[in-house]
Amino acid sequence: MIAFSAFMRSYILYIIVAVAAVILALRAYHKKENGKRNIDRIVLKVPLLGELLRKVAIARFARTLSTMVESGVPILAGLAIVSKTSGNKIIEESLIQTKEDVSSGSLLSAALNKTKRFPPLVIQMVMVGEKTGNLDAMLNKVADYYDEEVDNAVNNLTQMLEPALIIFLGIVVGTLVVAMYLPIFNLGKAIH
Repeated sequence: MIAFSAFMRSYILYIIVAVAAVILALRAYHKKENGKRNIDRIVLKVPLLGELLRKVAIARFARTLSTMVESGVPILAGLAIVSKTSGNKIIEESLIQTKEDVSSGSLLSAALNKTKRFPPLVIQMVMVGEKTGNLDAMLNKVADYYDEEVDNAVNNLTQMLEPALIIFLGIVVGTLVVAMYLPIFNLGKAIH
């Protein structure tokens, strides 16, 4: 502990500068088109966070497109607008590809399925909406479902985070206690 404390006192300025440099480099990389795409691809692959962000993007896509279709906006114009509101470069590119496929004559459900970014539930609901002429209602149902899924996922994540924080704090406090009392016990053995 004393060595760690001495190390931190000696190098804290260098550590702060290094962390700031990494953060600034990541921000500069994220501003580039290719950098944003790579970072968003990595974020979507993070185990719990990636799935949560994908559900948020799907809910946002469905809710926005539903509102546009309900308001009478043409589907191609709606897809162009929705792609920019997705919040993720990978999902945005998938929606742009979907718009191109729809403009060449594909059904929206087939175009979404072709991207491999949307779950089967979304594709089936869009397909039902296209066949019945109630695309806006089906997209609203998809958005409601995924909004609820996001709420459940966030609740589960916070419930899992509480025990993890307690365990982490227990390990930190235990390490500090052992580091402080072990020399005292060794001193007692040296006296006998």
